[in-house]
Amino acid sequence: MRRARHLNAEVNIINLVDVILVLLIIFMITAPIMAGGVKVRLPKSVVGPVDASDAVNIGIDNAGRISMGESPRTMSLDVFRATIGIYIANRHPKSANIRADARGPVGRLTEVMGVLNDAAKSLNVELKLNIIAEPMAKP
Repeated sequence: MRRARHLNAEVNIINLVDVILVLLIIFMITAPIMAGGVKVRLPKSVVGPVDASDAVNIGIDNAGRISMGESPRTMSLDVFRATIGIYIANRHPKSANIRADARGPVGRLTEVMGVLNDAAKSLNVELKLNIIAEPMAKP
């Protein structure tokens, strides 16, 4: 006659902690790589500090494509016009930080600024527009 085995149903905490620490290290390494949005070469200008808290970040690349936040996904001006009002209504940002590529079309920058002003006015919200630039080299 066979004897019944006793099964051990305990969780091995040491292995669980090891796996969690490895995952944490992987996420800490990949998070900065994933952030950043669209690659933009900023124009140089005399600049001051900009308050980035409670702001929507908008990027315009050299082809005139628009991105919101830190997402690398781009959108057309029509899609931007449709989504920015919803974003402002839900998130209530106090300012918009616009990062426009120095080689990009200036017309797209003015179109984006116009869309932001229209969306803020239609929602009866005051939205400060900041154009982000790199500081000039001091002689």
